[in-house]
Amino acid sequence: MKRIRNSLEDDKAEEIVTIDLAGRSSLCDAVVIASGRSSRHVMSIAEHLARRLKEEGYGTRPVNGAAQGDWALVDAGDVIVHVFRPEVRDYYDLEGMWSVQ
Repeated sequence: MKRIRNSLEDDKAEEIVTIDLAGRSSLCDAVVIASGRSSRHVMSIAEHLARRLKEEGYGTRPVNGAAQGDWALVDAGDVIVHVFRPEVRDYYDLEGMWSVQ
């Protein structure tokens, strides 16, 4: 988790949020959500994260959606990372969907 957060911070991702899903989801143990300032920034953040994880021995990490640049998803195994443009992030409101009521 720390490697992921460091990569996002190094690439100037904004509003980084981690949601613990252990015991709540069979897909992953945590979701990390961050914003990029533009489509290009979103793509860059996601691609850099996938490359850094591979370089650190985690194998090839799939990146989905980076070509469009509105929303990119990096499957980091037990952690799924979503990088959005701010208005797309507001629209999908993943934080609200996974919040504890």
